[in-house]
Amino acid sequence: MLVWERPEPPSRPAPAPLSRERIVEAAIRLADADGLDAVSLRKVAAELGVGPMRLYGYLETKEELLDLMVDAVQAEIRPSGEGWREVLRSLAEATRQAVHRHEWLADLLGGRPQLGPNALARLEAVVAGLRGVDADAVLPVVAAVDSYVIGAVRREIAERRAERASGMDKTQWQAASWPYLERAFATGRYPALAAFVRDGSRPDADATFRRGLDFLLDGIGAHLAR
Repeated sequence: MLVWERPEPPSRPAPAPLSRERIVEAAIRLADADGLDAVSLRKVAAELGVGPMRLYGYLETKEELLDLMVDAVQAEIRPSGEGWREVLRSLAEATRQAVHRHEWLADLLGGRPQLGPNALARLEAVVAGLRGVDADAVLPVVAAVDSYVIGAVRREIAERRAERASGMDKTQWQAASWPYLERAFATGRYPALAAFVRDGSRPDADATFRRGLDFLLDGIGAHLAR
């Protein structure tokens, strides 16, 4: 029986009331503050002021806890809008915002589909918003948007982590790297790249994400029009 369906043990008032919801909330607090390395059944139990063995009545493994955490955050992703394009854009933006609120989520997205109640509600909202789209196209279209978002947010989170590790923001890192690039371009071995760096614009992360999403949605629109 999956964790979503397995009954919780009866509530006990002492030494502290417990539930899956409280366990997951505590785990998310730890992960938001210090990343997934800060999440273990022992650390969550300490956060709640209970012994670790009490948690095993509510879940059996750390993997179940991670599944519950991801599903709890899925409740923050509720796509809306009129028409498939608005719904998919809402899905992408809401997912990105959730990852920026919960950086650890970038490490857990992807793989097998999440089957928790909030994940199913998210998918229900997407599928309902795509009424009129050919049924055989719905899942590939949603998968394409999810893949784009996962790739984009993982790159953004990697940049954020690099800033913390190096002590330099993106602008400072680019300035520090520029002398090396100038020497590399001066060799004449990278003419296309040199022209791109010299003449290209420098959009910020928000503009880069939205423009890339527009490219994807335009392609989906062209396919659906055929």
